Amino acid sequence: MGCDLCDAVVVSKRYFENELCWIADCTICVVPMVVWREHNHLPSDEVKKQLHEFLAQVADAEFSGEEWYIDDNMRNIPDHYHAHARPPGFWRRVIT
Repeated sequence: MGCDLCDAVVVSKRYFENELCWIADCTICVVPMVVWREHNHLPSDEVKKQLHEFLAQVADAEFSGEEWYIDDNMRNIPDHYHAHARPPGFWRRVIT
């Protein structure tokens, strides 16, 4: 069985990619998500900082000055590090 995050198939809006990570809209919650290219759930503090900085650049542009926060609770794929940029109240929001 493969890992969808390792496969990195472009199935939603792709914002950014380099040798460390890629950032695209999460196909489940439709917010920017950074994915570490290494299949590992525990990046070093330095790697995590870099991933969050790349995500911040995308989220700041995508949310146009609105507040947002990093959610790295890996609910659906717990063995591959990824983090979402979410606006406040995201879990009460209805996506149509």
